[in-house]
Amino acid sequence: MQPLPKEFEEQMKRLLGEAGFFAYLDALNQPYTRALRVNLLLRPDGTPPCPIEGLGAPVPWAKGAYFVEGDARPGLSPLHEGGLFYMQEPSALTAVTALDPQPGERVLDLCAAPGGKSTQIAALMAGRGLLCCNEPIPSRAQILSRNIERMGVRNAVVLSAMPDALAPRFPAFFDRILVDAPCSGEGMFRRQPEARDEWDADAPRRCADRQMEILAQAAKMLRPGGTMVYSTCTFNDTENEGVLRRFLALHPEFSLVPFALPGLPEAKDGYLHLYPHEMRGEGHFVSRLKKADEANAPVQAAPQRKAPARAAAKGKAPAPIALPDVFSGAFAPERLYTAGDALWMLPEGISIERLSGLRVLRTGLLLAHAEGKRSEPDHALAMALRPGEAARTASLTQTQALAYQAGETLSLGDLPGGYTLLCCEGVSLGWGKQAGGLMKNHYPKGLRRR
Repeated sequence: MQPLPKEFEEQMKRLLGEAGFFAYLDALNQPYTRALRVNLLLRPDGTPPCPIEGLGAPVPWAKGAYFVEGDARPGLSPLHEGGLFYMQEPSALTAVTALDPQPGERVLDLCAAPGGKSTQIAALMAGRGLLCCNEPIPSRAQILSRNIERMGVRNAVVLSAMPDALAPRFPAFFDRILVDAPCSGEGMFRRQPEARDEWDADAPRRCADRQMEILAQAAKMLRPGGTMVYSTCTFNDTENEGVLRRFLALHPEFSLVPFALPGLPEAKDGYLHLYPHEMRGEGHFVSRLKKADEANAPVQAAPQRKAPARAAAKGKAPAPIALPDVFSGAFAPERLYTAGDALWMLPEGISIERLSGLRVLRTGLLLAHAEGKRSEPDHALAMALRPGEAARTASLTQTQALAYQAGETLSLGDLPGGYTLLCCEGVSLGWGKQAGGLMKNHYPKGLRRR
């Protein structure tokens, strides 16, 4: 294993003292701790509906989260791909708990990839309100978008933009903002030892300057009276308390707010240090800030931009896209939006005009797409539907579910024809289409397992 950088060791001795430093070193030589978080959109009480390999004690500071014991690999379960749970580092769960998002609010996750915290926010919002998830790096934004889809989130917009491009579009718009900032990653040294080679003594300063730029833009997008959580997975003062001191000096309308998370020390000063030798996790820094209230301050309107027209293919009229007859209920018609060959349902509280000109990967829930002259239900719709909401369902065993996710055609007996929501243990997996006594596989090719 790579040794720790000497400058980092000196830094940790100053932060922890000699006894704390040696306890930290001992923790680095122990196996890292893992957790999974049950999707509250599927199981609001946070209790898994069936045995999950390696599931241990609950994680006290996050509803529906459990430690994973030993060498168990629950991610291999077909229910993982069905969005029943998300594998997540335990201490990383603290930031969203401190943010405390509520159903019906407007929430921004500004540095969101790969999506653990965004999907945790979405679960606590229970499908109501608006969640904007942003990741500036396009390749990472694709991973974020995939996880939003896998976890069945209906009310999220996924963006890939720099914060300074977002701020003019969303002035004083959000009730809560999470800034889980890019950092020097000192909390990853046990789980990802190669991160030690990427650290140098100047890394905290470079990261702190970037974190200040991100926070400055986030401050513009938070409404008066709103809550912002600033977190990192690093330990040094420069990127944590140092950034907060610099930010508060420039933004007197913000103040640190004390908070308490179950099973952890109280954050009396508005921030909390978590170290791997003091809790079951890799370590995190979490702070909670409040923006001063302004009585009856309205949400500011963004500059209105006309959405660019989409040209039809030469010589062809665009195919009409209808709601497919695959679910028992109806979606709000005023929130349906057609873009090219896709039919979307917009989340509450957002307009296409506000998003115009931004790189948008996901505009709420993708319901259907055109295939020639017909409309077909999208995989995202399957992941968002619960079995009781679908017009036709079929239950698979776990063995059949794995075969389905590998792209195999299934023989499920005499079932009605048409698109069918295939489920396992009450978890939606995707579409099949019954024809000729066989269930044809419509699981996306790019997601299929070997």
